[in-house]
Amino acid sequence: MSSAAAATLPTRRTFTAPLAAGTKRAAAVVCVLAALVGLYELYHWVWVSTGWTHPFVVDDTTMPHIWVILHALWQPAQVNQPALGTILFHKSLFTAKEAAVGFGLGAVIGFAIGVVLVHSRLLTRGFLPYIVASQTIPILAIAPMVVIWVNPKLPAGVQGWGSVAVIAAYLTFFPVAINTLRGLQSADPRALELMRTYAASRWTVLWKLRVPTSLPYVFAALKIAATASVVGAIIGELPSGLQDGLGGAILNFNQYYSIEPQELWATNIVAALLGIIFFVGVVAAEKAIVRRAPETVE
Repeated sequence: MSSAAAATLPTRRTFTAPLAAGTKRAAAVVCVLAALVGLYELYHWVWVSTGWTHPFVVDDTTMPHIWVILHALWQPAQVNQPALGTILFHKSLFTAKEAAVGFGLGAVIGFAIGVVLVHSRLLTRGFLPYIVASQTIPILAIAPMVVIWVNPKLPAGVQGWGSVAVIAAYLTFFPVAINTLRGLQSADPRALELMRTYAASRWTVLWKLRVPTSLPYVFAALKIAATASVVGAIIGELPSGLQDGLGGAILNFNQYYSIEPQELWATNIVAALLGIIFFVGVVAAEKAIVRRAPETVE
């Protein structure tokens, strides 16, 4: 083998290895999706053919066929309107804006809370129970209050969807705060003692030791918070009366569920896809940041 060919071999391996891994992951996702669709249709067929009614009656209203749901995306929801898929696409963009702002706001607040609490055991013992208690309040109960309190204080261009973003942030900050605190506390005590020996400031210890150590914990929380922000945005749209997002579509199609159930099912699928997109975005950021951290570079 010539020296030039030998030099290009590692480059080819470096390029083909991620491609092969990505292909395997994509194939696994397709196989799992096909299995889920098959189980769904098998459940429908068995319950309809046998007449079983437990745990609920299965028919084309309670469980429409997958192809009926997908076909509905290409049909207009009403006369002289675009296809349902086009409508849901634009509504999902509106909800994505609310969820993204809420996710960013909640992540920053949660991370800041974790940083503050890690430096004071007194604050941790005093405020952590209240932070936990804040998540025991049903979001459907607090969402109308947030809309009424926040909307009048927002600029004209942000009113409406801004309060929904606050609700999404409310669901986002908790897992980020708890996991950030846990991650910051997981720093090696010997490393902490060494940095104190060199008279390192709290700021230096935080960014040079605690934050890099906490990254796996933080990203684990961000994965949870990413999907929670979408749920919070959809729930927040219900009391706000917004019709531009997926929450308004769910309310609208819920009224016609007994006649056109596939439209509500299609809306739920689009909402699930939006949550998956947010989750994948966090996973991509984790791979880009955590794998390039100094302690993980070979």
